[in-house]
Amino acid sequence: MEDKTLTCKDCGATFTFTVGEQQFYAEKGFTNEPARCPDCRRAKKASQKSFNGGFNRR
Repeated sequence: MEDKTLTCKDCGATFTFTVGEQQFYAEKGFTNEPARCPDCRRAKKASQKSFNGGFNRR
């Protein structure tokens, strides 16, 4: 396994999907590579939190 260079679907920036991240994804059972760079992932997560008022359903 080796690092992969991917392109963010939101901003178009390239980012590295490291071997460690790939192993983490595999351990969690994720089959898709990340589509967004870390900055866009954080922004999307923050916007989802603000959308539901910061509350998590339990």
